[in-house]
Amino acid sequence: MLRLRSVHSYYSNAHVLKGISLHVRPGELIALIGANGAGKTTTLKTISGLVKARRGEVGFRGADIAGLAPNKIVRQGLSHVPEGRQIFAKMTVWANLELGGYLLRDREDVVQVAFNYGLFTGAFGLHYGAEQIGASVVPSSVGNTRRQVRILKDYRTTTLVCTPSYALRIAEVIKQMGVDPKILALKQGLFGGEPWGEEVRQAIEERLYIKAYDNYGLSEVMGPGVAGECPNRAGMHVAEDHFITEIIDPDTGEVLQNGTTGELVLTTVTKEAFPVIRFRTGDLASLDDSPCPCGRTLARISRISGRCDDIIIVKGVNIYPGAVGPILEAVTGVAPVYQLVVGLENDQDFLGIRIEVSEAMFFDKMERQRAMVDRLRKKVRDTLGITPRIWLVEAGSIRQDEETAPMVVDRRGGPEAS
Repeated sequence: MLRLRSVHSYYSNAHVLKGISLHVRPGELIALIGANGAGKTTTLKTISGLVKARRGEVGFRGADIAGLAPNKIVRQGLSHVPEGRQIFAKMTVWANLELGGYLLRDREDVVQVAFNYGLFTGAFGLHYGAEQIGASVVPSSVGNTRRQVRILKDYRTTTLVCTPSYALRIAEVIKQMGVDPKILALKQGLFGGEPWGEEVRQAIEERLYIKAYDNYGLSEVMGPGVAGECPNRAGMHVAEDHFITEIIDPDTGEVLQNGTTGELVLTTVTKEAFPVIRFRTGDLASLDDSPCPCGRTLARISRISGRCDDIIIVKGVNIYPGAVGPILEAVTGVAPVYQLVVGLENDQDFLGIRIEVSEAMFFDKMERQRAMVDRLRKKVRDTLGITPRIWLVEAGSIRQDEETAPMVVDRRGGPEAS
């Protein structure tokens, strides 16, 4: 039933298991006896996949499990309960074994929605969509990332829903907390709300050991559910029984051929009360109506490559740069000269606002200056739903020539614009 043949395992360069072999038949109870450091725990960890065998064979029920992740080994029916670690201390050994062998296929998926449950439609749309297919939903919302990690562990989350940048932040905190992501029950993630590329997808998959899928929606049409990727991930399938899609030239309005990048235009077919006809999304994408390898014949849209207007998306929040001025003016009393700076720090988007200091904004006491910066930060946060970094700069340092000092400097995709 369980067989080890000449297994060698290491901790870094320390050779711990040196050719161990054992055979456990159905119904047998086996005890591993040895001095401290003999390799008893390492043997169990090697069987469970927590330590990888560099050489030798680990077989269970005739199948080689040496290269499988721990959660996949559990699905095979093999569980490992550490003794003496106060894990479920009030439960019997048998109850611990039953809990360790609890298979995810015995219940529905658990979807953890880490979008903001506010006016943003993404959280509620994906929440109710997951319930519709029979999944359990944990509405964890955004923020408090250490709590997000605890929820991932305690509720055995199988599907993570959030922005791609926040998924990377969760992966970073998982590492900081000393949690091995391979022991989590996560299988896949549905990510959206901001532009992202294949490099970000690869980073998420490598750090969380999941499959990362893109999906598309917008509040003006219905929220999430307009399009989403299949397992082939060769574009997002449009729900064509509900939407008519077109790609147009954003300047002339001319309908473009399939495969050509342009502005995505949507018409709703089944939406009631608030239908839209040829709604210009402002998103740049291309259309492919060839059959997908998955067998579906629904048209696919490419990843959103950008915007054809001046809107910027930060942490899933749409921001019109020109709308920031009146927010600042409400605090300063004057129309300030400002510039938005968008960047990445620790895989997370941030919004910064450079504001030229005028006489109305200058105070001789530093406390009053800091108080005004705090009021500016709070006003922007309360209005836009995102907390900015505020930088006061010298008057005249932001040139108002559009070519040399754009209203937005986006540092997420490369060096600063100039």
